Amino acid sequence: MNKFIFTIYTVLLASTSLFAQNPVVMGKVLDTNSSEPIPDVQVRIQNSIFQTLTDANGVFSFSQETLPQGEQVLEISKLGYTSLKIPVTIQNDNPVNLKPILLSVDLLEVEEQIGIISLSDEQLDEDEGTSFNVSGLLQASKDVFLNAASYDFSATFFRPRGYDSEDGKVLINGLEMNKLYNGRPQWSNWGGLNDVQRNQMFSMGMSANEYNFGHLAGTTNIIMRASQYRKGGRVSYATSNRSYRGRVMGSYNSGLLPSGWAYSVLLARRFGDEGFVDGSLYDANSFFASVERKLNDQHSLNLTAFYTPNRRGKSSANTQEVYDLKGIRYNSYWGDQDGEKRNSRIKEVNEPVVMLNHYWDISEKTHLNTNIGYQFGKTGNSRLGYDNAPNPDPSYYQNMPSYFLADPNGPNYGGAYQAYEEFKNDGQIDWLDIYETNIFYGGTSRYYLYDDRNDDKQLSANTILTSQITDNIGITASLNYRNLNSHNFANMIDLLGGNGYLDVDSFNFGDASQSDLNNPNRVVGQDDIFKYNYELDASDYSGFAQAQFSYSKVDLYVAGKVGQTSYQRNGLYRNGSFGEGNESFGKSEKLDFTTFGGKAGATYKLSGRHAFEVNTAYFTDAPTLRNSFSNSRQNNFTVNSLGISNDLLQEEKNISVDGSYIFRSPIVKARLTGYYTMMQDATEISFYYLDGVYAQGGTQNDGSDNAFVQEILTGVNKKNLGAELGIEAQITPTIKLKGAAAYGQNTYDNNPELYLTSDDFLSDYEYYGPSYLKDYKVAGGPQQAYQIGFEYRDPDFWWVGATTNYFNNAYIDVSPITRTANFYTDPSDGMPFNDYDPAVARELLKQEKFDDYMLVNVVGGKSWKIKDYYVGFFATINNILDQEYKTGGYEQGRNGNYRALSDDAANDTPVFAPKYWYGYGTTYYLNLYVRF
Repeated sequence: MNKFIFTIYTVLLASTSLFAQNPVVMGKVLDTNSSEPIPDVQVRIQNSIFQTLTDANGVFSFSQETLPQGEQVLEISKLGYTSLKIPVTIQNDNPVNLKPILLSVDLLEVEEQIGIISLSDEQLDEDEGTSFNVSGLLQASKDVFLNAASYDFSATFFRPRGYDSEDGKVLINGLEMNKLYNGRPQWSNWGGLNDVQRNQMFSMGMSANEYNFGHLAGTTNIIMRASQYRKGGRVSYATSNRSYRGRVMGSYNSGLLPSGWAYSVLLARRFGDEGFVDGSLYDANSFFASVERKLNDQHSLNLTAFYTPNRRGKSSANTQEVYDLKGIRYNSYWGDQDGEKRNSRIKEVNEPVVMLNHYWDISEKTHLNTNIGYQFGKTGNSRLGYDNAPNPDPSYYQNMPSYFLADPNGPNYGGAYQAYEEFKNDGQIDWLDIYETNIFYGGTSRYYLYDDRNDDKQLSANTILTSQITDNIGITASLNYRNLNSHNFANMIDLLGGNGYLDVDSFNFGDASQSDLNNPNRVVGQDDIFKYNYELDASDYSGFAQAQFSYSKVDLYVAGKVGQTSYQRNGLYRNGSFGEGNESFGKSEKLDFTTFGGKAGATYKLSGRHAFEVNTAYFTDAPTLRNSFSNSRQNNFTVNSLGISNDLLQEEKNISVDGSYIFRSPIVKARLTGYYTMMQDATEISFYYLDGVYAQGGTQNDGSDNAFVQEILTGVNKKNLGAELGIEAQITPTIKLKGAAAYGQNTYDNNPELYLTSDDFLSDYEYYGPSYLKDYKVAGGPQQAYQIGFEYRDPDFWWVGATTNYFNNAYIDVSPITRTANFYTDPSDGMPFNDYDPAVARELLKQEKFDDYMLVNVVGGKSWKIKDYYVGFFATINNILDQEYKTGGYEQGRNGNYRALSDDAANDTPVFAPKYWYGYGTTYYLNLYVRF
């Protein structure tokens, strides 16, 4: 009887639910030219909370009985199409079935999108010392301020709100692409795939998003799903004088076929013997394929694979002395060999990615997306090695005129003049001399070319649930898993005319000279592993839940996360300097971190024109794998595991608050945002040669005061606060004025602890105590940026724009070791130097502020429709006034104490002056395309 009643109740409930779901408003959206259905078009009832998306067949419907009644307006929009507004009369007892709605391609917006992605392409591959955040900028055209940051500010390594790239999350099909090793997305893994990166979802800062908890700089999800691409193809060619000289690209998307299949393919190549900087070669190919099968109305499977092998020649940071002699295009990493420029520093990335995605529409309001991905391959960074031979770097300090003028016995003018002539007239690597030296020493290579290699294998999986529980409440939840095995080693590329290399450290003696005590005195050949050899294993589990509440006046969200991260090093060599027990060989202790966080935010809609938004968050992160081991190439020591303090390596903490005022009218759009961020308990590791190593009991193996060290800062706190403004005014149908401003102060907020490790030390470490960094500025591009500009868009589909951009408050990266007690301590008695002058010291330790500068950029394009083809071009000229400016730099740590630094600073040209990067001069970019 109970079963019978339960069955009747279930049937009645289902019938009621079906009755309640009869659509009140429905329709279908088609492409004007192809008549193909357009998926994921946003359909919104104006001035209400009700909105939906079209499905794979272009169909949408509203079935809530609580829809606003009477005369209403439907807003229909999708990126790349001209938006529509359609008046309708809504009555629950009189369903509205709209005729097919036709959307036409917005040619101007397509041009803009091509421009944004192409302009960013050269900046997607981060390098040493040029760290900047680009996460989210590919969707910048929807926000006035981020539009400025994407087009104009990013060329100067400006970082929105001072955040670095590891502070933003980048996802592809819902899977996180940030590297477990350093937390940064490696953009070159999908470089050149511009045409298939157009479908993106970006959430700014810590605001709500549908995929994960997010991070300070926002979250970008690149959707590479075959059925989501508009049917058709594109062929384009681009030329530039920035990173590459040419790029050719072709792509085709089938759209969702009647059979339920969809596919998308792309081939591209970027190339150039050098970019703006001398000897910076570019050689990259890109392959992409995505296939989707719609199994039924509820289930779809998508397989995506992409492979973008690329090689890029690096460029050197240089002292001002070097730039004064050779100009801002100078690059010390290359030399002429057989009539061609050969760069010794090549970054090569070969990491294919394959992912399988399952999409399950459990109901009209509940969806489950499950993804699994596998990434594998290699990354290499080549460099010249040398043993018992002079440094081959042509800009090495002993090759510069300043070195001879600073001779302790008095200026050596003859040596300085000779150095000047040789560097001015040549100043590049002498490959012929390198080969002849190796042959002269009987084929035992004194010089050799090798790779710092890491071969990674990473498995990622997650599942993401979204559900609209009621008209006003939606939830999102996800579970995520990542597992990495990274094999790290030095790989011999070229013996440079020699027939073998003895794998010992010529700067150490006895057992300490051996790279591997288990296999001493090895003679290494081409493609052999040597110097160091170890594995890093990492696993990361996390869960995320979010609830969103939407009402006529207020939108709210609240979210939380929890996670577990584990790291371990497995040494494959027993290093001679760390040969006891498992100091270097075998597995290290396992590091475990538990992370958690919460965030909340609200938007108050005062009216249709005025809105206020606030976001706040507190969360913890595991330190990156890179910052967890103090010297992973040689030993198993973890940060703070050397008995320096009782504090073990701990989770990093983040506090973030931002508030915005948003104004939108038919003429003016504006956003003003203020923000405050505190980042605490971070760890930073640097590697360099240091002169003047004076510490408590500090001694080196050879008794000198020079060592190659690992500098570890622990407990680092940083504070970022400021404001950003974006405003644009459509003063006529064809003319738009725009402006943007960023005012930030990014500073160290405490005095972190500092210690050094080195295989040149007799002890395991040297402790230096606090580094007095509080209130020093955090380096990383200008902290203030301002823009004013205009755009003219002609009804005949051509447009032109120009911006003037002013940058200020960019600072050099200071050396922490010179801000410790070591700076003023005389090692002979532990007392301050008897000639120490606090006023002179303050001047020596004053942080260098770079000169402000102004850049003028021009951009424009034109499109034509020829039958079923769209033909057009997009062009930019940046820095048309050819302004020279510094984008970054760092103090050399070689002068570690007051006497050494003051003596060097007293020279007309310091020997160990800071090293800088300069921005590009006048550059161009031109993109020609045909779309069909």
